[in-house]
Amino acid sequence: MTEADVIIVGAGPAGLMLAAELRLAGVRPLVLERHPQRRDIPKAGGLGGQILELLRYRGLLERFQAACTGPLPAPRFPFGGVHLDFTRLADAPMHALPLPQQSLERLLDERAAELDVEIRRGHEVVDLSQDESAVTVDVRGPAGPYRLTARYVVGCDGARSRVRDWAGIPFPGTVYPEVNRLAQVTLPGTVTVLGDGDLEVPGFGTLRAGFTRTERGLFGLAASSDSEVVSLYTVEDESVEYDDDLPMTLSEVQDSLRRVVGVELPLGEAVRLSRFTFKARQAERYREGRVMVAGDAAHLFPATGVAINAGMLDAVNLAWKLAAEIHGWAPAGLLDTYHAERHLAGARTMLHTRAQVALRRGNDPAAEALREVFQELLTDEQPLRRMGALLAGADIRYPTPGSGSSSGSGSGSGDHPLSGTFVPDLVLHTEQGVTSVAELMHTARPILLDLADNPDLRAAAREWHDRVDVHTAKTDQRRPADALLIRPDAHIAWAAAIDEPADTAASALRAALSGWFGTP
Repeated sequence: MTEADVIIVGAGPAGLMLAAELRLAGVRPLVLERHPQRRDIPKAGGLGGQILELLRYRGLLERFQAACTGPLPAPRFPFGGVHLDFTRLADAPMHALPLPQQSLERLLDERAAELDVEIRRGHEVVDLSQDESAVTVDVRGPAGPYRLTARYVVGCDGARSRVRDWAGIPFPGTVYPEVNRLAQVTLPGTVTVLGDGDLEVPGFGTLRAGFTRTERGLFGLAASSDSEVVSLYTVEDESVEYDDDLPMTLSEVQDSLRRVVGVELPLGEAVRLSRFTFKARQAERYREGRVMVAGDAAHLFPATGVAINAGMLDAVNLAWKLAAEIHGWAPAGLLDTYHAERHLAGARTMLHTRAQVALRRGNDPAAEALREVFQELLTDEQPLRRMGALLAGADIRYPTPGSGSSSGSGSGSGDHPLSGTFVPDLVLHTEQGVTSVAELMHTARPILLDLADNPDLRAAAREWHDRVDVHTAKTDQRRPADALLIRPDAHIAWAAAIDEPADTAASALRAALSGWFGTP
């Protein structure tokens, strides 16, 4: 007899997001975290990309925005030593929310508590085994060792995932020798911030804003005369193996600045200090029997600003599929689509982050020419939008059952162009009043959205009423389809073409309902 439906190992962003999504789906998970309390070592500095839209669709984005201590930044993002500047676009394809990981985990912890998720901190999983019916974990807790069994275990336990190792999942990839240091600090009065963002440093002269490449590494500076905090960034190749649990110090930052730029820069107080190395690794499988991996346990990317986005989206994709298995209505193969879809998404993220490695690590005239040409291409709107969607993780189109193909750039997935994509938000007029797609997704339930008032479609979905909510609505915006079948992770499972014959659409809808949500 199992004692838990799902055990989640690790209470980081991916694990906490997975726990909350499982509770929304009616499953009671158990989270085991080896650290006795939330850690305050600075790691990621915020959220960015598609996860912000997903949080809005869950009704959580305003809460996360309220936790930010400063104004939302302009949509400008580093990309391999150049910049993606979306400020001239009316609707930027990529946004960021500055939110230190400690604050993010606190918010996700609060959300989990509201949903009555059990989190055991200071409980370390020390062994794991599985058979056809259950997973057994041995745990070392504050009161001593004990054993648990669960129907499924999900490893959200980071880059050095022991769950992944115990499950026998290979984690191939590349380790890069570069060490990155990021410091957000105040400056003493002896250092002057000039109007263009440069720094005037006593005994040195002018330290230029933006990126400066030297023979010893890369230096980045972002400063403004109307802010007391400046951002400093260095990259240099080192053979030292740093302990991620050992915090960085101001003197370490100053030593790196001295090596890379040759400047003795006096620093004031630290707002954020973070050190990180880059690895490009992706698990060969995201599932091995009853064990799955998500977040950093599944992938490590050689660029900043993407890991949390990818990990939390892993969790949202996995949660409703695990819930379907536990509730007994999952169609055959549903849980396998977690690997198929999120491994595809991870591969797309790996593609652009490895491209960033090539852009930033070159240090000869040919590399400079490549960066210059790349930056020039981004002055045109279409390539800029395409790169923004790639960076945000918004260009993913999941494979549709029976299509036999998958895409990260919008081709070959199902009969309708929207199938497999993230559902666009629409203002909706219903009998109950005005709402939106985003508001309907707050409950994380599957939805059939009838935009053409088609009774045949509603009748076709009636047998799935316990699993799929049906809404009839009109929209003032251009109607993307006559009907949309929306999964709990806000991706479109099926769409009816405009003016498609009613009997054809109803038959296709029943097939999609069976394929995604089981036998009624």
